[in-house]
Amino acid sequence: MVEDKEYNQNAINQKIELIASKIKELRVQKGYSSHEAFAWDNNLNRVQYWRIEKGSNITLKTLISILEIHNISLSNFFKGID
Repeated sequence: MVEDKEYNQNAINQKIELIASKIKELRVQKGYSSHEAFAWDNNLNRVQYWRIEKGSNITLKTLISILEIHNISLSNFFKGID
């Protein structure tokens, strides 16, 4: 039982890391080397955005807002994350 729970938590953490990495990748593809400049230009809280890229827990509303900035759908964003 403990091993199953530990495995599930590890799997969840890996998915969170993938999501955070993908958000960072979108920023870089948009030409921003700095999370601060991206956040500033898109009226996002700089510290909160930095945390998002580091894998902090975010709301769906925040995720959707970020994806709208990048003009990417939820389905396209989550391709490859399973």
